[in-house]
Amino acid sequence: MSIIQAEHVMLTEPDHVRVAFDPQYDHGSAFANGVYSSIDTATVPLADLGFMQADAAYDVVSVSKGYFFRLEDHLERFETACSKFLLRNPYTKEETANILTNLVKLAGTKEAYVWWGVTRGYSPDPAGRTNPDAYENRFYAFAIPYLFIANDVQRTRGVEIMVSKKFIRIPPHAVDPTAKNFHWMDLKLALFEAGSAKCDWSVLCNAEGYLAEAPGSNIFVIKDGVLYTPDTGCLEGITRKTTFDLAHEIGLPVRVEPVHVEQLYNADEAFLTSTAGGIMPINGVDGKVLGGVSGPGKIATKLHDLYWTKRWNGWLGAPVDYSVPADIG
Repeated sequence: MSIIQAEHVMLTEPDHVRVAFDPQYDHGSAFANGVYSSIDTATVPLADLGFMQADAAYDVVSVSKGYFFRLEDHLERFETACSKFLLRNPYTKEETANILTNLVKLAGTKEAYVWWGVTRGYSPDPAGRTNPDAYENRFYAFAIPYLFIANDVQRTRGVEIMVSKKFIRIPPHAVDPTAKNFHWMDLKLALFEAGSAKCDWSVLCNAEGYLAEAPGSNIFVIKDGVLYTPDTGCLEGITRKTTFDLAHEIGLPVRVEPVHVEQLYNADEAFLTSTAGGIMPINGVDGKVLGGVSGPGKIATKLHDLYWTKRWNGWLGAPVDYSVPADIG
């Protein structure tokens, strides 16, 4: 079984090709400070605490073939993240969805990466700095053409990952990883560590040697026909959730529990999941080819292809009506 060349399909097949758009939105569209603009001209005030202190929550949803995927799930997760960080989205869920839809229409892209977030905003008078209600929270969003964090070539051969030797994941009792956040330094430095080792990706463990997550993605391990993924220390990814659904569909048992790094080294197959890449098969870990056979495993390939096939058929999708212009007031 071969990997569907999803990137090629998105770039070439008529149902996926970008519709007409104003040239100013060539790189994407944005919504900042209550105003729609091109992503090239959107700004964040320097004094915004989202910029100064990584004080924010955010989320990302993708569009493919003109369908938002699991938009309601993303909106729910975002509201939960805001609540955990004592942030207030100035827009309702319906208003947020309308902003995101307008951004996709402005960019004209049927294949989109759509980001939005709420920052703490400006610091109040010092007397109110301990009161979260005293801050003026700010909303920002943008939509850009979809880009794979693992392209067709990488997914076809399987990505090469390493287990970080220098860094562990920020503990959940320090920063809650289930609330999508800007605290990426551990992930980013581990990614650079992987690059220095000629690997595509890194994965981080917790202090006890159990898998947590990879930069921007969840990790899954397959052994003896059973799918394993960590139960703590990681984002509750929407693509992770989707993988549970797909595994159920093909009769693959799933165990959400602590997964030790040795289970990854000894796995038959493994893969990463992300909104920005879908299901991304792993070839090797620290130079060891999983399962003794190069390339994506059969189960990972089946899940990968099922993911894109079902999405393009409208599964769990919210269609964008490009015939109706964006309502940008």
